[in-house]
Amino acid sequence: MLTTPVWDSFSSYCESEGLDPETIRNLFKTDPAALADLRGLETGALSEQEFEAAFGARLGLKDPDGLIDSMFAGMVAVPAMTDAVRELRTSGLKTGLVSNSWSVDHYDRDLLAELFDDTVISAEVSMHKPEPEIYLLAAERIGAAPEACVFIDDLRENCEGAEAVGMTAVRHREPAETLARLQELLSVELPT
Repeated sequence: MLTTPVWDSFSSYCESEGLDPETIRNLFKTDPAALADLRGLETGALSEQEFEAAFGARLGLKDPDGLIDSMFAGMVAVPAMTDAVRELRTSGLKTGLVSNSWSVDHYDRDLLAELFDDTVISAEVSMHKPEPEIYLLAAERIGAAPEACVFIDDLRENCEGAEAVGMTAVRHREPAETLARLQELLSVELPT
């Protein structure tokens, strides 16, 4: 929710490689082995090099070095969303990040420290969304009961996972809609 959609980044990468823009999305949706590669990366079971070799072969790449950075290069921060999180935290609410990702090193650590009371990166805790345990860990780390948490994500299954442990989930599509829903739920005025 803090960045432009990952699917857009994947599509741009595919186009740059002369592939159909939906190649990566289709692999993750239809090929269990491709999804297992991603889950392995996200939980730390696969190193970046192992993921790049395996997934690069699925894409038919001759040289998969740098594949991860290239696939995700199109994701950029959405100022309206980062400003909203900053405002929520400034207002005294606890904020946390739960990310299916392979390393916090790929994030701006200073920005994370500014925006969030705590971060849960899937590869660092060997679990991933939508597993219940990752949501419970995130709530615990910020000192909140799951029922007191509002979780935002652009994927339906991740929202369903949060709701399964008692969180209120907001499925993110557009910043204006998400911000309006947050204002309604939290009674906090947010920048638009």
